[in-house]
Amino acid sequence: MRVMWRALVGFTIASSVPAFAAQTQQAPRPAQSESVAVPVEVAQAGPKATARPTPKSQSAIDQAYKDKLNAWTVGLAAGRAEGAPLQFASELARVLDDGDNMRIVPMVTRGPFDNVFDLLYLRGVDAAIVYGDALDYFKNKPEFAGSWRRINYLVNLFPSEAHVFARPEIKSIEDLAGKTVNFNTQGTAAAYSGPIIFKQLGIDVKATFIPHSVAMEKMKQGSEVAATFWISSKPLAPFLKGKFPEGFKFLPIEYSDKLEFYTPAYLEPSDYPNLIPQGQRVATVSVPAVLAVYDWPKDTDRYQRLVRVVDYLFDRFERLQKEPGYHEKWKDVNLAGNVPGWQRFKPLQDKLDKAAASAARTIDPVQARAQAARVAPHDPAEQERLFKQFLEWNRKQGRR
Repeated sequence: MRVMWRALVGFTIASSVPAFAAQTQQAPRPAQSESVAVPVEVAQAGPKATARPTPKSQSAIDQAYKDKLNAWTVGLAAGRAEGAPLQFASELARVLDDGDNMRIVPMVTRGPFDNVFDLLYLRGVDAAIVYGDALDYFKNKPEFAGSWRRINYLVNLFPSEAHVFARPEIKSIEDLAGKTVNFNTQGTAAAYSGPIIFKQLGIDVKATFIPHSVAMEKMKQGSEVAATFWISSKPLAPFLKGKFPEGFKFLPIEYSDKLEFYTPAYLEPSDYPNLIPQGQRVATVSVPAVLAVYDWPKDTDRYQRLVRVVDYLFDRFERLQKEPGYHEKWKDVNLAGNVPGWQRFKPLQDKLDKAAASAARTIDPVQARAQAARVAPHDPAEQERLFKQFLEWNRKQGRR
């Protein structure tokens, strides 16, 4: 419940961010870069010749354009073309774009797990969308003992739900013991998180790592592949567009304390109307997706680019939640939300702390109840308890 309570308190801080940003002067931004000089023919005023400016060499002109385009460009490792991370990265790039003053370049990559390697070692990558359980892998590897400490986070983006899709003869996740389960190709989130989840559940399966499209065809043709494991923000397009034989279904994953890095979640009929009957839902677990950044030394230009990302994100974040055309899950993203085991990028933490200190101790009850509903869905009693607990916390804060 402590996690739920922190989420509710964090939401209130985040909800004060737009108002705080409006009351303070926007962070100064460098003026638009001057356009590159082009040699111009000058008309002569008289018979006496006038010296013309020496034209710049082509290499100098090219270098000037190169410097201009790269000055405030940030590479963001997102994920595969069919996954939710790339959509979130593209929408974030659209909102933060400000011509030569700020540009985010989303990258198609092997997946959120390999994005950690890209963030650490691939040239041109300053930010990445990764999953919250990935950092644990690097903490336990001696060769990454120093590197992983340079990874901070900006935002706890969205939960990615686990999907176990099985053949008709498989009735429960325990039935998969000893059977073949495909986890997509190596480097994907499913290939990393899936085996961890099955290991923590104590279910020993025969893991394969081939493209899901191939594995799904094998499932339809026979019992060679019993199930596929997916992890991404719901709904997943293949389950909306695809047609499956009768009896193919999602298997429930019941949350327990064994699942160390994950939180309880559900797949609903509204997510997959052709696979989940009305009135039913499928229990599962989710892992948070995190917008991570590399904590460059402060005297580098790449650190300054990320500071500028923070400025733009702080000023424009509300657009992702209120303007049409963006993913619905942006509405649930809490700019002040924490990620257990992670350290937030200090420039953003400083802004959030300043906003929290300056915010008036007033709340919107409707907004607070809505956040309680997000934290404890399908549990009215818990929602009411969290709401009252928050009111008491806010009352005590007002006395300070």
